[in-house]
Amino acid sequence: MRAIRIHEHGDLSVLRIDEIPQPTPKENEVLVKIKAVAMNHMDLWVRQGMPGVKLPLPIILGCEASGIVESSGSSAKKFKKGDEVVIIPNRSCGECPACREGNDHFCPQFGLYGETEDGLEVEYKSVPEKNLLLKPKALSFEEAAAIPVTFLTAWHMLIDKCQLQKEETVLVVAASSGVGSAAVQIAKHFGAQVIATAGSEDKIQHARELGADHVINHTTQDFSKEVKKLTNGKGVDIVFEHVGAVTWEKSMRSLGFRGRLVTCGATTGPEVKINLVHLFIKHQRILGSTMGPSRALSDIYQLAADKKIHPVIDHTYSFDQVKEAHRRLEGRGQFGKIVLIP
Repeated sequence: MRAIRIHEHGDLSVLRIDEIPQPTPKENEVLVKIKAVAMNHMDLWVRQGMPGVKLPLPIILGCEASGIVESSGSSAKKFKKGDEVVIIPNRSCGECPACREGNDHFCPQFGLYGETEDGLEVEYKSVPEKNLLLKPKALSFEEAAAIPVTFLTAWHMLIDKCQLQKEETVLVVAASSGVGSAAVQIAKHFGAQVIATAGSEDKIQHARELGADHVINHTTQDFSKEVKKLTNGKGVDIVFEHVGAVTWEKSMRSLGFRGRLVTCGATTGPEVKINLVHLFIKHQRILGSTMGPSRALSDIYQLAADKKIHPVIDHTYSFDQVKEAHRRLEGRGQFGKIVLIP
């Protein structure tokens, strides 16, 4: 079978489509024929290499996928051949206190497909039965693949970390990304007033279509000043951050009294400055977040099945076009998710 794999870190030239053996499911595993794989910025970081992080090489990329059950191991009884499924990206021990409490993302051995072990950009993948969910019939394979990482991350940030309340005001920075587009929809579903930022007129229109009440062009305007105008000088209750150094100062200036800034990324750099006086005088909180508990995916997929939220697909590419897909994601030209088809 074919697999998208890197043998070394680097630019687009290190991406390879290798022929590797098709796996046989172990006793507790299910073999899935992959139908769609969604890309994330993590794919770029893994390909390029992350300072101080040693990854197993060669490694197959990809952490979000959907497909069809092909066969099962002897003790895997939950799914049958032909079932349409989604692969849960979280990898954990299943035995530690965090896992037993349903917080697998806090597991000391937590990892993701395509980062800490071989990923899902393959034609067939054998996964533990616990890492599968039935795909809602209302969703295409592409839509189903585009949900787990971005929606679970945004859900955990807004609902678990920030404890979003109805009628609060949320600023979503860079709403055109996968996680940003998910955050706009989740915040609106729970009754928030949403201010979003985007970098072009097309992306601004897309953000409005997702439900954002106000959209600011962050390439031509100082969004912190615009936020203050829109909130009568108060600032927002929650800032949803994932960009990092380039937007951090404006994000902090946008935060109001008792506000919470939650961040899950640093795509433009990890080094930022914090005005401690503003932080303690305004009783503000800064929260870090990575992924979320896999148990929340059942609620998320139900909302998607009921058409209350939906993944945004920017573009689909074949495996043979993987370099083009990486180039588009790297150039930040997309709105929503990029999906690969085997």
